[in-house]
Amino acid sequence: MAVYCIGDIQGCHQEFMTLLKRIGFRPGSDRLWLTGDLVNRGSRSLDVLRYVKSLGNHAVTVLGNHDLHLLAVWAGAANLKTADTLADILDAPDCDELMEWLRQQPLLHEDPALGFVMTHAGIPPCWSLETARRRAREAEEILGGNGFLPFMARLYGNEPSLWQDSLAGWDRLRFIVNAFTRMRYCGDDGRLLLDYKGRPGSQPPGYHPWFSAPGREHLPQGLRLIAGHWSTLGFHQEADVISIDTGCLWGGRLTALQLDADARRTSIECPGAVKPG
Repeated sequence: MAVYCIGDIQGCHQEFMTLLKRIGFRPGSDRLWLTGDLVNRGSRSLDVLRYVKSLGNHAVTVLGNHDLHLLAVWAGAANLKTADTLADILDAPDCDELMEWLRQQPLLHEDPALGFVMTHAGIPPCWSLETARRRAREAEEILGGNGFLPFMARLYGNEPSLWQDSLAGWDRLRFIVNAFTRMRYCGDDGRLLLDYKGRPGSQPPGYHPWFSAPGREHLPQGLRLIAGHWSTLGFHQEADVISIDTGCLWGGRLTALQLDADARRTSIECPGAVKPG
């Protein structure tokens, strides 16, 4: 049994299938990890969702910001944006079934035996892995439970941008979800800069990529964190972090790591994907 992890797909179903064929993925035998953002902007989000769901417990995806946006629209807590390509999901006869499945997916997934942890955007510098586990469980209980609809109505927003243990209620949950699904840069004090998407080196003074922020809590020895979300960063690897959103949607590449083979990398070109105007 092989275990693969694939970066942000965002509705690029054809490229997804091509990469699975390239790596020799065997449904029902191999396992698949996905860094989130299964949907949106690409043309076949519905097909991606249906395929991943069909793999059952042979696939796990963490929630990304685009997945949460889809859930918010489905819940009636947000409107479709001009660039969204989610209408076919919302109109599908199995929409409710797919959305109920999606909202049960985690924010953090790990396999200590393999030596990997996965989130969509990363782990805030001020959190240890144990803290991140606890915070993820807090939000997952709400997203997958009875608090889902009230939280979707309060999901959007950049504040609070600084973690404090005293945070409570919707503010606490919003920070947790933003950190796991939207984070790229953090300030010297750990404050999240959520709306800036540029490459490292272009950010405002006093801010750092989350993985190189001052005082970051590194993972325990032997563990590595896989994240996506940051297409302008591209493939990035250092001691305990591997970032694998390589911009498939934007005509870049779609990347897979074989986790049981020392994170061996396979990428394919994605020339048919959307290109920014």
